[in-house]
Amino acid sequence: MTEHFVHVRDGTQIFVGDRGPSSETLVPILCLPGLTRNSKDFEPVFERFAKLRRVIAVDLRGRGRSQYADPKTYNVANELDDVIKVLASFNIKSVALIGTSRGGLIGQVMAVTHHERLAGLLLNDIGPEINPVGLKRILNSIGVQNSFEDWNNTADKLAHSSQGFKNISPAQWMTIAKRIFVEREGRPYTDYDPLLTRNGLSVADIEAGKLQSLWGLTPSLIDIPTTVLRGENSDLLSAETVEKMHTILPSLKSQTIPDRGHVPFLDEPSSLAAITQWLEVVDQKEKGRREASLSKAM
Repeated sequence: MTEHFVHVRDGTQIFVGDRGPSSETLVPILCLPGLTRNSKDFEPVFERFAKLRRVIAVDLRGRGRSQYADPKTYNVANELDDVIKVLASFNIKSVALIGTSRGGLIGQVMAVTHHERLAGLLLNDIGPEINPVGLKRILNSIGVQNSFEDWNNTADKLAHSSQGFKNISPAQWMTIAKRIFVEREGRPYTDYDPLLTRNGLSVADIEAGKLQSLWGLTPSLIDIPTTVLRGENSDLLSAETVEKMHTILPSLKSQTIPDRGHVPFLDEPSSLAAITQWLEVVDQKEKGRREASLSKAM
């Protein structure tokens, strides 16, 4: 994998992992992680799809190997601006975006503000409406414990604190732990800025009914190949929200991932099959667009 650091508008360094061949016919994949997660979550995507097409994954500001920034800048608008800067620095015109949780919120906004850059959108356990129960659980967990004794302890704690996940071996939990946490001075640590949510929505805000939806953005996805993955036991994305999305987006595809909460790991057979089918639609649509442009040019 090639590693890049891109300086964005305010000087913050953004880490980008980049693997796979550039292709004139296969749309590159852009991977954006969840609120406290990082690009390592997309190792299954690299392993499966980077043999044939370019795959890039971004650590959002304040996460993973990206630079910590002013806490006031940890919001979807700034993170989207960072992503657009990354694409511009690589001269990438359009992408098939896989957005996990927070990354999927960025993707939904991108469909409105940079519509031409979005060749397809795959939402991993996120939609226009967030279940407040799940969001409160996530916010309450941030910064509660930022380091663990060793990797075995970390994997065990992760297994016991992750709601809605079933039939996962200790070895699998260890793999997931090493994607989420980072080793410093011999101990696993959380891999994000502890000030990440200082200026964001609080639990009190959610309880006061200040959590807003993105339903107003959903029609912008009508002409964009869109797929939603939902963990069967997710407490963040409800089945009802997915059904409502189907009524607005006639061509929407959705897949429930068995034995998973928030969020599926993207290594599940059903997740990989859904991604494969989504990419086929994205590539076919882009092929039609190129052929139409060529016809007009002639």
